[in-house]
Amino acid sequence: MNLTLKIWRQQNSNDKGKMVDYQISDVSGDMSFLEMLDVLNEDLITKDDTPVSFDHDCREGICGMCSLQINGEPHGPDKGVTTCQLHMRSFKDGDTIYIEPFRAKAFPIIKDLVVDRSAFDRIQQSGAYVSVNTSGNTQDANNIPVPKEDADMAFDAATCIGCGACVAACKNSSAMLFVSAKVSQFALLPQGKVEGKKRVQDMVAQMDAEGFGNCSNTGACEAECPKGISLENIARMNRELISAKLAVKH
Repeated sequence: MNLTLKIWRQQNSNDKGKMVDYQISDVSGDMSFLEMLDVLNEDLITKDDTPVSFDHDCREGICGMCSLQINGEPHGPDKGVTTCQLHMRSFKDGDTIYIEPFRAKAFPIIKDLVVDRSAFDRIQQSGAYVSVNTSGNTQDANNIPVPKEDADMAFDAATCIGCGACVAACKNSSAMLFVSAKVSQFALLPQGKVEGKKRVQDMVAQMDAEGFGNCSNTGACEAECPKGISLENIARMNRELISAKLAVKH
């Protein structure tokens, strides 16, 4: 395939940035999207041009680092996949592909397609932990009975990879789906209930402090999430938050 790539280039967070056109040829449909960018960068380096900066790590769809806005969609046109799992067979010869970083106030651009998503780390660090009694009276987690339905829902919430697609898809740049997934994976299990009330309040407060917007109630986050995290987690987080605030008042 021969393709035209329109890629956002921005030297640093203070640079204005602009879209730059690139032509790439002989692209195989079996290439992943990131492999295609690798080929482009090899060509740019050969021409003594500056390669395009983009984030990547595992390239197995489990780390979330490869997040890109492709033709206006987080992670591109395929559903349930990350950018590194997107293959060029999803496009056709002669296509023009727009490639941009995720856009959100809380995700400042570092360079080109790389954004700073450390806001997610700070949200998790604010409250996503479980106390463990290490006095010698610890209980094996496998000996604590957990209803299968609760365990399944907790596991589903825990599959969130923190890629930020939910934020990029939301017109308000809300992180509600991400935060609710992290709250839910603990709230559904007995081990996570000890700090439950403090956790949900601290994580929601940190989310607001980072500059994320409010939930838009459109469901765009769930639709674009590569791991299919359910909106039910947002409802659960809201219930947990209201319950925690009422408990404090009493």
